Amino acid sequence: MVKYLEENPMTQLLEKAFQQASTLPATEQDSIAAWLIEELASEQRWDQAFTASIGKLASLAQEAMTEHRAGKTQRVEPETL
Repeated sequence: MVKYLEENPMTQLLEKAFQQASTLPATEQDSIAAWLIEELASEQRWDQAFTASIGKLASLAQEAMTEHRAGKTQRVEPETL
C-alpha cells in the first residue's frame, strides 16, 4: 500500500477536500467517508459489469450492423419517438 501511495500521490484538490472535511464533526466526517466509499465501490462494480459485457455488446453491435446492411432497419428521428 505504501508503494502505491508513493507512485500515486493524492492530488492537491483531494488533499484540500480531506483537510476541509477533517474540520467537520465526526458524524459528518463519517457520512462523507461512507458516501465516498460507496461511490468508489459503485464505480468498481460498474467497471466490472462493463468489462464482463464487452463480448455481448460487440455481438449485439455486429448483429445490428448485419441487420442494417440487409435493409432490416429504419431511420428514426428523435423528435418522433
